[in-house]
Amino acid sequence: MRVHAPVHLRWGDLDAYNHVNNVELLRVLEEARVRVFWRSGDEGDSIDQGMALIEAEPGSETLTLVARHEVEYRKPIPYQRAPLDIQLWIGRLGGASLDVHYEVFTQHDGDTPAACAASTIVLVDASSGAPRRIREAERRAWQRYAEAPVTFTGRR
Repeated sequence: MRVHAPVHLRWGDLDAYNHVNNVELLRVLEEARVRVFWRSGDEGDSIDQGMALIEAEPGSETLTLVARHEVEYRKPIPYQRAPLDIQLWIGRLGGASLDVHYEVFTQHDGDTPAACAASTIVLVDASSGAPRRIREAERRAWQRYAEAPVTFTGRR
């Protein structure tokens, strides 16, 4: 099961070629990921409460660190007033890490994503700085969002 996270583009996200800059796309993916996975004091902040298990407040016991990103740009993303449809799911649940996968759709894409991506997230104990195991409650909740990883077409 995928979660849909609408994210609006900013005018400043465009580069000299009049499409979304590659660095800004990572910001868009981060915005979607934070809104889906991290819980704040206002439970209305997250898009799907089943995935929002990590506390986003200062002083929380878990840090979430990005260990890796992979992005495949399939076509330029022009500016649009409607939000991008960022679809997220879990491609892999490890011991202390998970791979979040994304497909990015514009209002003109139909069934073809403009970009695909994957991020490896490591859960870290804030007090010790060491990776921490995914808790059973987290694993159960996130498992329902698991599906096959993104297939990157440009692999060598």
